Order: sequence, then structure tokens, then C-alpha cells
Amino acid sequence: MGTLYHNPRCSKSRQALEIVQQSGVDCNVVEYLKHPLDAEQLLSLLSRLRGEIKDIIRTNESEYKQSGYERSSLDDRRAVSQLLEEYPRLMQRPIYDNGEDAVIGRPPESIKEIL
Repeated sequence: MGTLYHNPRCSKSRQALEIVQQSGVDCNVVEYLKHPLDAEQLLSLLSRLRGEIKDIIRTNESEYKQSGYERSSLDDRRAVSQLLEEYPRLMQRPIYDNGEDAVIGRPPESIKEIL
């Protein structure tokens, strides 16, 4: 069973949810702002994430700019997991995780690669 890390207020996340539902794949939907991931869960997710680690961080958010987080640490899984544990709103969404691979749904259709 896959997991969709979802923010219902995000149109891309809603589109990804629709894609998963239409595919018929069993999926656990986690509203990560209501149920934030801890650092270990984030490390596990990052280990499966396709693409660059830094892509999971929403660097345009004011919380990111105020966090004082150094851009040079954007490739460090542990540092990124700690940042996202402290600031869950900075996690890019949606993310679909099939247990072996995870992909950021930007665009939402990209999750079809691992459904």
C-alpha cells in the first residue's frame, strides 16, 4: 500500500489524490500538517525520494527564510529531516511513497511513475 503525503488546501495535492484514487491503488492518505512526520520518518522517506533531496523543501516560504537554515545543508538528509520536523509546512507536496520509491508530485502526473 502506498502513502500520499497530502495537503487538502493545495490544488496539486488534490490532483494527485484524484490520480491515486482513479488508479485503484490502495493508498494511505496522510495530512502531514495535522500529523507531522518525525525526523526518523522523514529520513526514511528521504532515502526513497527520487530526485534531489533539496527538492522536498519549499524554499520560497517565509518560514524557510526566517529559519536561518543554510542552503549548503540542502543535500544533507539528516539536516533536512530535522528542518522539516521543526517546520512541517516547508515540506513540498504532494509526495507519493510506494514503500520502495517516493516522488514529489510536481506535476501531479509524475506520481504515475511509481503507482
